[in-house]
Amino acid sequence: MELNQIHTPVLLERCVELLAPALEKPGAVLVDATLGMGGHSEAFLSRFPELTLVGLDRDTDALAIAGERLSRFGDRVHLVHTVYDGIAEALDELGIKSVDGILFDLGVSSLQLDRAERGFAYAQDAPLDMRMNQSEGMTAAEVIATYSEQELRTIFHKYGDEKLSARYARAIVTQREVEPITRSGQLVHILTVATPAALSHAGHPAKRVFQALRIEVNQELSVLERAIPAALSTLALGGRIVVMSYQSLEDRIVKGFFQAAATSSAPVGLPVELEQHKPELRLLVRGAELASDEEKLRNPRATPVRLRAAERIKEAA
Repeated sequence: MELNQIHTPVLLERCVELLAPALEKPGAVLVDATLGMGGHSEAFLSRFPELTLVGLDRDTDALAIAGERLSRFGDRVHLVHTVYDGIAEALDELGIKSVDGILFDLGVSSLQLDRAERGFAYAQDAPLDMRMNQSEGMTAAEVIATYSEQELRTIFHKYGDEKLSARYARAIVTQREVEPITRSGQLVHILTVATPAALSHAGHPAKRVFQALRIEVNQELSVLERAIPAALSTLALGGRIVVMSYQSLEDRIVKGFFQAAATSSAPVGLPVELEQHKPELRLLVRGAELASDEEKLRNPRATPVRLRAAERIKEAA
């Protein structure tokens, strides 16, 4: 199957539009902090012939596919196997002091969703893995097997906003005493049986639990809390950053960092704003921008996206 058939980059034209003013200059550097299969990166490299790309991903499968896809761009491309909170270290190893553009496309990638054996999709039976980097860390099956009922309830509620978190956690703990829960099909069955009949038509019972497990397994929120300030510290004056989130917890983190950096730190009532108090960022979109109906129809994975963008207007402190 061709790459362009299995992966349609989310909000591609909008990302190009927002980042273009920072990438048009000769020698510009773009960091694709969530490379995936390289759809966004390929478009940027094609449209900006003098652009250098640094692509980061924790998933070795994604790096292999993107590496093949982007090979025609030669030494304009540098791919790094790392989680995106390692952005500063990756750039340092490449001898790059600052960058002109940064793109984050958060959440699970098309590659991970579409390969059933990775265990991300509740619609397909597979081993309960869910690790974005399959070479290290705890699997979803290990979380299910070792977390207490209260711990499972907490992550289902906190990361999945699951109203039946207590009921589901209890059902999982009860069933794992009978047999190990190692496959997504087993977990889906447990959740389906535990769902009250009155709620059986209110969306798939596994959706929020699978999201919560994925976030816990990959420590996505704690990584993001480190990644955004690390990324901003590498952004050159006039550089731009675009972040696409797919659930409210991610978006809240991004919003917090952006708003803080775009707000004056001058004490209230100060007659003159001193240089050190001036905002470091200028927000480029009002609030969180959503995909158009046309985009959602063309690419259903854009449906939950929330896009935020900013430009550095003052050197980092």
